[in-house]
Formats: sequence, structure tokens, C-alpha cells
Amino acid sequence: MPFYLFQGRYTADAIKALVDTPQDREAGARPLIEAVGGKLHHLFFCFGDDDVVALIEAPDDAAMAACALAVGASGAFSGGKTTKLMTASEAMEAMKGAKSAAASYTPATG
Repeated sequence: MPFYLFQGRYTADAIKALVDTPQDREAGARPLIEAVGGKLHHLFFCFGDDDVVALIEAPDDAAMAACALAVGASGAFSGGKTTKLMTASEAMEAMKGAKSAAASYTPATG
């Protein structure tokens, strides 16, 4: 299954709710991801532009999009993004494909 990195920013109301009533958001996220056939590997709270990041394995892009849409529709996040990840082995296959395809490419010239 493909891997995805989800990065999200909570709304002020969601942060207030977490401060007022501390809760395990990993336990909250896991059932959603499992409902689309995926697996939550890690969920981290973090400093910086994002409040939370998660490493997720999902059956395909449609399943991961379903998760992201459900989270977005919840109103708990003010923004976020999902990045599809490749293993080193998958990246090497892409590199091999690029090597063979490179001869077919004509770059722009001045």
C-alpha cells in the first residue's frame, strides 16, 4: 500500500478543546483511516507551521482523499496537506524509468 504524510493545522476552537479536555487524537484518527482500509503508523504533534503530522498507509489515492476530505469536513482543521510518499525502492524504479525516458525529452532552448 502507498504511504502518505498528512500535515494539519487545528482551528483555534479545536486547540481550545484539546487544552480544556486533553484527548488522544491518535485514537480518534485511527478508526477513520481503518474505515477506508488504511493503517495509521504514527501521529505526532509538532511545533512550526503544522500542529499535527501523521504517517498513513492507505490502499490508494482515493482512500487517502476520502480521509482528508472527512477530516477537512469536520471543521477541526484550518488547513493541511497530504503528500504521497515513495519508498527508496519505488524511487529507484522511478529513477530507472527517468533514465530510459530521458533520451526522449527535448529541453527548452533559448
